[in-house]
Amino acid sequence: MKALRLEATGRLAVCETGKPVPGPGDVLVKVEACGICGTDRHLYHGEFPARPPVILGHEFTGIVEAVGADVTGFRPGMRITGDPNISCGRCPECQRGRVNLCRNLEAIGIHRDGGFADYVCIPETQAFALPDALDPLHGAFCEPLACCIHGIDMAEIKTGYSVVVLGGGVIGLLAVQLARLAGATRVVLVTRNADKRRIAEELGATATVDPSSGDVIERITGASGLLPGGADVVIECAGVAQTVEETPRLAKKGGTALILGVMPQGTKVAIEPFDLLFREIRLLSSFVNPFTHARAADLIATGAIKVEPLITRKIGLEEARETIINPAPNGEIRALVIPGL
Repeated sequence: MKALRLEATGRLAVCETGKPVPGPGDVLVKVEACGICGTDRHLYHGEFPARPPVILGHEFTGIVEAVGADVTGFRPGMRITGDPNISCGRCPECQRGRVNLCRNLEAIGIHRDGGFADYVCIPETQAFALPDALDPLHGAFCEPLACCIHGIDMAEIKTGYSVVVLGGGVIGLLAVQLARLAGATRVVLVTRNADKRRIAEELGATATVDPSSGDVIERITGASGLLPGGADVVIECAGVAQTVEETPRLAKKGGTALILGVMPQGTKVAIEPFDLLFREIRLLSSFVNPFTHARAADLIATGAIKVEPLITRKIGLEEARETIINPAPNGEIRALVIPGL
């Protein structure tokens, strides 16, 4: 089969490799679509820990082709989405229910071969059924949505809350929708790209802000701003030093600042501890998707979360290599890899 494999930091190649064979508890999946995530670029540049050589791709969906002898919940022909994060279930963190912080955490597409290939083999425990009639491209959004759900849960958004979302990529646009579903009545999205601002408003943002047109803090929290005094919850989704620094400053007294975006390992930002203390800002960070993948699959399957507007383009494996190596084009939200295209 054909696959896109990270050979080493800075070395990404489309190659021919053997079709995986499912073990007793595994499901063999013919990949229909797999999203290119910002993390894939971090992996290529060595900014996120991985285990090369490894086939990348952790946001995948597909059709079950074969199952191992011990698999009982799936059969060939079923459409599934895969949760890439595999916890050991034995370490102290797993025993406390914090499976996302597992000391032995492995991720499909990072430590094990993933979905940028014709086929991917995953444990039955990581597979979640999707409706046969669902657009297969939509299933590829379950993983990023599951990560967003965990963050929204941590932020504890309540009915009537105000929310600011920094970043207009996939994570930001999913966070806008989840914030509205959680009961937020005012949701402000901040991004430079006009098309992303338009899409955000179509998906539920009550206002959008272009940070290049003036001071973001003043325009949102100032006396005549969109949310005078700040927001109940601010969600950083861009993974950029400037927006991370702005996140607590946009929160109101007693508000919550949540870091959801991924920055390169080793990056430092400046935050004023006295400001956090004096205004009692709750500063949180959210990592991957503990026990949220099934909820994400249900939200996608029922259409409660809209993902069609987030699809920028569909590409094959060869083009996927160039897409990962190079910075994302201006305005791109999500490129989906379709093996065989």
